[in-house]
Amino acid sequence: MHKNAHILPVKYLGIFILIILFCATGFSGFSQETIKDTIQVKKDSVQVKKPLNTHSPRKATIYSAVLPGLGQIYNRKYWKVPIVYGGFAALGYFINFNNTEYVKYRQAYSDIIDNDPTTNSFKKLTANPLNYEGSNLTQFTDKVKGYKDYWRRNRDLCVIGTAVFYAVNILDASVDANFFNFDIGDDLTINWAPAPDMCMNNRSIGLHCRITF
Repeated sequence: MHKNAHILPVKYLGIFILIILFCATGFSGFSQETIKDTIQVKKDSVQVKKPLNTHSPRKATIYSAVLPGLGQIYNRKYWKVPIVYGGFAALGYFINFNNTEYVKYRQAYSDIIDNDPTTNSFKKLTANPLNYEGSNLTQFTDKVKGYKDYWRRNRDLCVIGTAVFYAVNILDASVDANFFNFDIGDDLTINWAPAPDMCMNNRSIGLHCRITF
């Protein structure tokens, strides 16, 4: 009986030691895996945080000022380049057309009022000789002067329009560059939640709305 009393505790002691070793080894392995995972997560998170390429509105503005359309190319808005050059081409055509008409009527008006019979370019403006003979000459002169002023005004307006279009081209490139990195995704959510509401020191239940975009 004395011998069995000593064997039993030794047997349980061995089992207890095995349990401790198992737990220690298991937790140690778990801790090592946890540390590894943590390091890997940190490593991955560091890799994800890459510096974003800065898009400079100043560069886009300067590019469009130096060469219209170049700022739009810098902003990767290639579809706007034909619009820019198409606008300048149309304005250039109208400036040239109005200026040609203005020069023609200016010369005709100058030939009418100089009283020189050898300068008669105004006769090319009409096929009816009665318009520049006798009492009709004064009325014809007023008409030529009116057309001269009309074409000059149109030419000047086209020149002003070209300057405005040039400024719009620069402004468009600058605005696009400022919004280049702006998040315009489709993540638009509305969250409703009950919340207490205070009105005239009276507490009531209401709804709060939060919009995320």
